[in-house]
Amino acid sequence: MSKTEMIRARVEPSLKSDAESVFLTLGLSPTEAITLFYKQVALQHGLPFEVRIPNAETLEAMRQAREKDGLIKYEGLDDLMADFKDA
Repeated sequence: MSKTEMIRARVEPSLKSDAESVFLTLGLSPTEAITLFYKQVALQHGLPFEVRIPNAETLEAMRQAREKDGLIKYEGLDDLMADFKDA
């Protein structure tokens, strides 16, 4: 089947460069990679990877990590291991 449709998309230059570097390593052109993605979407009737909206617990964990809220600092491996033994 001949290719007659064109897709245009704007992405950040660094993302484009990083992705095309991976494509090159895999022996794919950007066109082949996009075609592969589209074929997988059509076969799967959805995205070919899991996409989920984080639940409240995950959002809170992400907030805590960003803000370094509630993190415990250990002086060394022995202190960390002692904390595990106490739990």
